[in-house]
Amino acid sequence: MTNEEALQTFSDCGALLTGHFLLTSGLHSPRYLQCALVLQHPAIAEKLCAALAAKAQADDRIGQIDLVVAPALGGVIVAHEVARALGVRALFTERQESGMTLRRGFQIQPGERCLVVEDVVTTGGSTREVIEVVRALGGVVAGAGSLIDRSGGAVDLGVPRHALAVLEVPTYKPEECPMCKEGTTAIKPGSRK
Repeated sequence: MTNEEALQTFSDCGALLTGHFLLTSGLHSPRYLQCALVLQHPAIAEKLCAALAAKAQADDRIGQIDLVVAPALGGVIVAHEVARALGVRALFTERQESGMTLRRGFQIQPGERCLVVEDVVTTGGSTREVIEVVRALGGVVAGAGSLIDRSGGAVDLGVPRHALAVLEVPTYKPEECPMCKEGTTAIKPGSRK
């Protein structure tokens, strides 16, 4: 799947939005990807995630993958469908007051090779948190992936990383945001408000 094909899929599903948005990272942006609008279609989710799994499998640096782990909520479907394509387990972490954690009886065995995935990477913060959880439990982070990389490829997670589409979208600190200076209000369309 090409960069253009992935972005066209998002556009066709009404998931590539334009406006003034407050991102999970606290930054502001004129574009937003609402992955839930794409992932609500099982056949499309399966196709996108199989393409992401294929990219990971084709990377010799990643090697064997024993399980796929993602941050809830946005990464749950991505982890499930990538894991299905790879024929492995899918787990998800959850955010609590103390930070990201693995719950619900999920376990990572020491030495298990994990692929950490999510829907969209902007700063890489959520992916880094999941990587820390995996490593703290003795897992090996073999690589990372996302459907969309909105950092323009700038995020370095210290492991091989793949995305179906790389998108360069400007982000601004609230105090430097030109849209705020124009008097518009940032909206938060994501799941964490």
